[in-house]
Amino acid sequence: MTPESNGADSTQSATVTFEKETAAKTALLLDNTQLGPAQVHVSAAASLDQMAGGKAASSSDEHGEDIAQEDKPRSRIVAEYLAHGYTLSDQVVQRAIQMDQQHGVSNRFLSTLTSFDQKYKASERVQAMDQKYGLSQRANQGWQGLSSYFEKAAGTPTGQRLRTFYEQGQKQVLDVHNEAKHLSELKKSNAAGMETVPGTNRTKCNCHSKSGECPCAPGTCACSNCAKNPDEKSTSRTAEEAEMEKVQVGGQEKTKCNCGGADGKCPCEPGKCACSGCSKAS
Repeated sequence: MTPESNGADSTQSATVTFEKETAAKTALLLDNTQLGPAQVHVSAAASLDQMAGGKAASSSDEHGEDIAQEDKPRSRIVAEYLAHGYTLSDQVVQRAIQMDQQHGVSNRFLSTLTSFDQKYKASERVQAMDQKYGLSQRANQGWQGLSSYFEKAAGTPTGQRLRTFYEQGQKQVLDVHNEAKHLSELKKSNAAGMETVPGTNRTKCNCHSKSGECPCAPGTCACSNCAKNPDEKSTSRTAEEAEMEKVQVGGQEKTKCNCGGADGKCPCEPGKCACSGCSKAS
């Protein structure tokens, strides 16, 4: 890093040589944006348009645990930045979406991911590991791994399907923020050591019965003494005392009460709760 002046608060600059031009394109997305407390400016010897005509990057390592960074859509990379906790403006997110649309990055990525899945039967391997060991090894090895591109789906040959985010040709800024939230939840799950209970759709983790720290979904949690676990009774209050009532949420019948978001006072069933701020709510 080279200071621009002798001042104590002087900005600093650095010259970075990227091995692949696709990595340089990603870096240019961060021009004139905020990363934490720092304002970042990125410039290059060639413009984005000049670099866009270059040859597409090669596919990721066949034996790797993830799609290579240069093969990912810029919208996915931006979602990863957001999941890490960086603050990026909507302008930067929109710029990434536009690059995907203009230069076909998403199409190349989808082709790479589909080919990888078909050639190595990645989805079947993930499902087999879940059944044999009670957890997804790929998910626990890294929240950015192959399984982060898929979600469980009943009625499919592998029990998995590609997340809609990666099939959408037209994305909005909100879509990227939602995917970042999904990646952040995966990151939280990995950190909590969440695993599937063999032979069930239930999960457990090392939350130590602290529902506020438990990443398991309400209603499918198997953590001992956790309010998200439907087998555990978190309160002695009756439905009448809590003034519980039925409500319709997204076409589903749920309940809400006067617990004020405190699961220790909420008699609603985990996963079917609609109380604001309550850990039992899905």
